[in-house]
Amino acid sequence: MHDQDPSTFGEFGEFDPSPEPPAAHAKVLRDELVAAAEWAARYLSELPQGPVARPLPAQLRSRLRAGQLPQRGGELGEVLDFVRDEIAPYPTGNGHPAFFAWVNSPPAPAGIVADLLACAVNATCGMGENALMDLERGTVRMLADLAGLPDSAGGVLTSGGSMANLLALATARTWFLTRRGSADGPAYDRDHARLTLYYSAQAHMSVAKAAACVGLPAHRLRPVATDPHDRLDPAALRAAVTADLDAGLLPFCTVTTLGTTATGAVDPLEPVTDLCRSAGMWHHADGAWGGLGASVPALAPHYAGVGGVDSLTVDPHKTLSVPVGCGALLVPDPEHLHTAFAHQASYLTAGEPDALPWLSHATIELTRPGTRALALWATLHHLGRDGVTGLIEHYLALAAELRERITAEPRLQLLSGGPWPVACFRITDPYGNAPDALHTRVARRVQDNGRAYLATVAVHGRTVLRAALCNYRTTTDDLDLLIREVLHAAER
Repeated sequence: MHDQDPSTFGEFGEFDPSPEPPAAHAKVLRDELVAAAEWAARYLSELPQGPVARPLPAQLRSRLRAGQLPQRGGELGEVLDFVRDEIAPYPTGNGHPAFFAWVNSPPAPAGIVADLLACAVNATCGMGENALMDLERGTVRMLADLAGLPDSAGGVLTSGGSMANLLALATARTWFLTRRGSADGPAYDRDHARLTLYYSAQAHMSVAKAAACVGLPAHRLRPVATDPHDRLDPAALRAAVTADLDAGLLPFCTVTTLGTTATGAVDPLEPVTDLCRSAGMWHHADGAWGGLGASVPALAPHYAGVGGVDSLTVDPHKTLSVPVGCGALLVPDPEHLHTAFAHQASYLTAGEPDALPWLSHATIELTRPGTRALALWATLHHLGRDGVTGLIEHYLALAAELRERITAEPRLQLLSGGPWPVACFRITDPYGNAPDALHTRVARRVQDNGRAYLATVAVHGRTVLRAALCNYRTTTDDLDLLIREVLHAAER
């Protein structure tokens, strides 16, 4: 256990090192917080010099999984020791600047500080009235403004894009059935059994998972074909909707993707919105990765019409490096969320008659952490509007650099992608044997070597290497390292 200094009393009065848990003497708590803060700062500073990831020893894995609670409680100082020795050395790797595998960002310093402070305040952002709940309303407005939604927009913070997509589909279903007069009773059973959902064939898997959670079986889901640039094809969408209407089904929602996971494509918004309006459908845009593109001049042309969507997912823990998990569902008309999720109980009564609806009325969660709102606000406050744009532009510049390096290397082949910062590429195999298996093996070897980390993805039926740029600490040196590691792994 790290050292304690029980000799300092100061403002904390008489020292009693061991009050009954879960309490702790104020000085002990202060010392542990200081020690934790010093360790965290040192850990983040030294992170780039270590391996991206390392395998978890089998013995430690078994011990962590065993979950054996001792009879007597331990000391507060053992928490830091445990994290330092048994948790921190075995991360996912997304804090390292040479991590390129998925859209998982490192934590922004402002978010780290805010997370700690919000835990101390420990207010719930679901019920009652407190400052963090109003702060959440304000930060949601900031996101909506950055995303290009109208001034009326609001929404709610979530654990991430998967939860936001689930809320969006549930809201769309309620909106659609309410307009048909079939929100309950036998009419609900009749109409719900005919609902059909449409989304790009490149959509994130959380869309289909959310559909299953709201009771849509797989045979009423419609993955829509994409064009050569991996964007949803509006003509294919119109054909699918028309065919289902002719068959007596009820098309109720289309999901577009702003920044596909595989290639960073952005689906066309305006033609999809036009179709949804003419067919009486809801248009949800999944912008978990790319939802803030309208704020970046180089990306803005791809976001024409974003203000006309009915709902939008944004993940600040992806694009803005807010600590996980902080997602958001944004809606131009927040009343749609209240219609879908507001429930009453005698033990949950708002104080003032003219008070705003509690945020629990806009989601399925009642108890909600204030860490999301404060970490998001702190990160946005630290960045400012220019900083948000500059951060995304940094990723775009790195992606352009990486694509140039891949193109210049005869042993690699760049595939089309973008506009979001991702590079998909293949290795030129002189033997031509099992190229998909080759790329899987190369990715695994790069990961095992620990100096860089990337993953594979299927693009147009082929397994390729994929590098996503979403780490504010990544430099061009890390790009060169990645290329060297891939080529070295391929040579082996």
